[in-house]
Amino acid sequence: MSDSASLKEAIRAEAKRLGFVSCGFTRADAVPGVGDELRRWIAAGRHGTMGWMEERADQRAHPQALWPEARSVIALAMSYAPAEDPRRLGAEPDIGRISVYAQGGDYHKTVKKALKALARFIIDAVPSELKVFVDTAPVMEKPLSAAAGIGWQGKHTNLVSREHGNWTFLGIIFTELELEPDPPLDPQVHCGSCTRCLQACPTAAFDGPGRIDARRCISYLTIEHDGPIPLEFREAMGNRIYGCDDCLAACPWNRFAAAAQANKAFLPRAELAAPRLADLLALDDASFRELFAGSPIKRIGVKRFLRNCLISAGNSGDMRLLTGVQALTRDEDPVVAEAANWALTRLQAAASIAAMHAA
Repeated sequence: MSDSASLKEAIRAEAKRLGFVSCGFTRADAVPGVGDELRRWIAAGRHGTMGWMEERADQRAHPQALWPEARSVIALAMSYAPAEDPRRLGAEPDIGRISVYAQGGDYHKTVKKALKALARFIIDAVPSELKVFVDTAPVMEKPLSAAAGIGWQGKHTNLVSREHGNWTFLGIIFTELELEPDPPLDPQVHCGSCTRCLQACPTAAFDGPGRIDARRCISYLTIEHDGPIPLEFREAMGNRIYGCDDCLAACPWNRFAAAAQANKAFLPRAELAAPRLADLLALDDASFRELFAGSPIKRIGVKRFLRNCLISAGNSGDMRLLTGVQALTRDEDPVVAEAANWALTRLQAAASIAAMHAA
């Protein structure tokens, strides 16, 4: 592989063989302004309790701050496009809604395995140093992927693709090789005046295009936040127990995303596609670990998960959940017990209203 164009073509072909639906290239210094934007976002407290984002902000700001030898960035995407609109379960209050990305296998393992295989391919073609990243490292995957031309950042801050909508997992490779960058796409051209993603947010977490306050986001509240869910957001959570897909599902570009292109590892497990809240409220630590083995949900632990399920139970109006809720009012974890008492009060109020209507 004596020239950049031939190497890029070979990398794209191998990436496709490994299950990636997009592959683009950019320079390591392609997004110089994102570090300042990140610092302003953190200074405003919009990262909530995600201290890990603040602790490594300097490394996250620029690829060469993390690895000085980086010269080029290879951005890759795998599709997890769902076969159905995930919002359809909003009308089934006895069901717990799990974000599409977490209904199948843990994407970290699948994407990283493919990235490592692609890295070996590159090193065999041109002996060189490189590093691979999937989500957990201090890397600005979305701005770098946008700079590499595999999509653009929509007004909801997520990457959007003309071919795959916004249902993609991102992987990044830093390399010391000098590779010709691909042209980026213009978000103004592709999003235009559309604001459906912003309007779809149940908790008004956006106060403008590209401006998100994580502290108001249901994904943050159900996954990253480890204390009580603020009262002002509980009703808006509805039956969402892990993450939220509303801003993603609202994007018109999803009509081009083909579920058939989704990696088989990401297909929803039957027990996670539409789980019954009654069953989830009965989980203990052992059964939680068994149910979510191999799932990203496992990392939040049974207590945080039960807290989420109790909020959904309180919103359900389903008296069949009373027994499960009452049992958790005595839980040793004060956050779980508080959520259970809140849910119990809500269910009792709903029962009183129903009785009054019946009379």
